[in-house]
Amino acid sequence: MKLTILGCYSATPRTMTNPTSQILEIKNHMFLIDCGEGTQVQLRKAKIKFSRINHIFISHLHGDHFFGLPGLISTFRLLGRKRELHVYGPKGIKEAVTLFLKLGDSWTNYPLIFHELISKERELVFEDEKVTVTTIPLEHRVYTNGFLFKEKEASRTLNIEAVSQYGIDKSQFNNIKNGRDMVLEDGRLVENKKLTFDPPPPKSYAFCTDTTYKENIVPQIENVDVLYHESTFLESELHLCAKTKHSTAKQAAGIAKKANAGALILGHYSTRYKSLELFRQEAAQVFDKVLLADDGKVFEF
Repeated sequence: MKLTILGCYSATPRTMTNPTSQILEIKNHMFLIDCGEGTQVQLRKAKIKFSRINHIFISHLHGDHFFGLPGLISTFRLLGRKRELHVYGPKGIKEAVTLFLKLGDSWTNYPLIFHELISKERELVFEDEKVTVTTIPLEHRVYTNGFLFKEKEASRTLNIEAVSQYGIDKSQFNNIKNGRDMVLEDGRLVENKKLTFDPPPPKSYAFCTDTTYKENIVPQIENVDVLYHESTFLESELHLCAKTKHSTAKQAAGIAKKANAGALILGHYSTRYKSLELFRQEAAQVFDKVLLADDGKVFEF
């Protein structure tokens, strides 16, 4: 599982900072999460192939999280895209994007499929044989979702040395990998666990940006491997959280601790502060494994 931070600052773009956008690579998928201004440029800097992006998840319709989307969709057209592009986001995102395309007479030459979200309860929005994506209802000034990405458990790995030792024919290899015990010619039963290795534990990633402190998301993200949680403010500006519906670094750490997360990544920083290290120091008072997002930074788990 690999996470590339394209942008992780709040509000307006600046010469050295970008609004929210990130790429999650998980089980051969390359998911784009949020698409603030400058996302295309950041994708190019990170040397990410546009053609590998087939699913885009938008948390909410504030500009610093989706104003880069119409431009990216248009660029896909200019690059001759043919493959379907799926966009998951709040109701209204289709109207907003297609208005740009209509006024510019720039309709896509590839299938553009919108999945508009309205539920305030968690819901499954994507699933294939390897991965599921579920919404995490958040509390912000407009309708907002985070997203929980979870790998499905992989098949067991064949222990070649063991199957050779028992003289098992290759025709049974798929049955063994699918969990079946084997009965040998002499009638002995060989348990599957003696013929296979355990698969690596499935990984999970929770993206929670632009939200007030909300403990009721904890059961959904319990034991998540990696939690990205917004930390717009430090505790010195706690009084701004109620008005803006944002969180502090310490509050983000509180959610990570209650959820027993493997690691916490902080982001969506207000640019009023002189150093990101202040966010880490504050969160570390509550939770041990705190990482700092920054534009261009790559995390591998």
